Amino acid sequence: MIALNILDYSPIDEGGTAREALLQTTELAKFAEQLGYKRFWVSEHHKVMSVAGSSPEMLMMHLAASTNSIRIGSGGVMLPHYSAYKVAENFRVLEALHPNRIDLGIGRSRSYLKVNQALNGNKRIPYDQQIEDLQQYLTDANELIATPVVETAPEMWMLGTGGSSAELAAAKGTAYAYAHFARPAMSGVEVVDTYRKRFQPSKLLGKPKVIIAVFAVVAETAEQAEEIAKAFDLWLLFVESDISPPYYPSIETAAARGFSAAEQEKVAKNRKRMIIGDAETVKAEIERIAELYGADEVTIIPNVSGAKNRMKGIELLAEAFGYTAK
Repeated sequence: MIALNILDYSPIDEGGTAREALLQTTELAKFAEQLGYKRFWVSEHHKVMSVAGSSPEMLMMHLAASTNSIRIGSGGVMLPHYSAYKVAENFRVLEALHPNRIDLGIGRSRSYLKVNQALNGNKRIPYDQQIEDLQQYLTDANELIATPVVETAPEMWMLGTGGSSAELAAAKGTAYAYAHFARPAMSGVEVVDTYRKRFQPSKLLGKPKVIIAVFAVVAETAEQAEEIAKAFDLWLLFVESDISPPYYPSIETAAARGFSAAEQEKVAKNRKRMIIGDAETVKAEIERIAELYGADEVTIIPNVSGAKNRMKGIELLAEAFGYTAK
């Protein structure tokens, strides 16, 4: 059976607030644990007004304390924004309080220039050097010790969409999470294959490990899934145009608004990034993609409008895969 995970953005639904979005993420994590999902990760997005997930470490602490066994992780911490030493300390605190349950997913998206300047004060340290430093801090291999010193270490995952991230993950001996939802081309299979072939064991990981992440819109019927997907289409258009309103558009708003001819072209392109349908349809496509990549696990991004729709979607998918609720 494929191990399934969740990556949640903490979307702020139309008519809702950031506080409500973060509390909905908490309920989604608790429900995912109950359903039998393996990992629950949260994102780091800046200057996306419709998303409340800007500080994964802070939210992870709350989620880990609100659950009992599901692994809690970052998808991911954008390392170029920060000091590797401080990231190591943050995750050692998390690991100390919740041993063998913490995942450190890292990426290098610099977000908006002003955001990056505000976060790191224009420090320019090569990404590969930051990764090396971070690994040393997590394994006490640096003269400067990151505290607290703990007996266990978080799992370290590198996020990526291309060959450079795969080669870096392989060279540094980290696990690799490939964002199929961002780049669903056949070249991704070659990227993952390169990672496996060039993987060098590290103190944190002895053999290659791969997660494939997908956008999934799941509902009881294909027709319902299509209605939900239209709101997702509209949200992506907003985000990609950099005029995003401070909420995730509702299904009703998307249906009433419609799309222009130019927008329809963008929607058609974005639809290639999604899996949409009833649970059995989505399950079959997830299994196909997992086999294509030889994935160890698949992460679902249920980034749809409405907390109830997100809850129902992951429940239907868990049932389709034969998961037994706790």
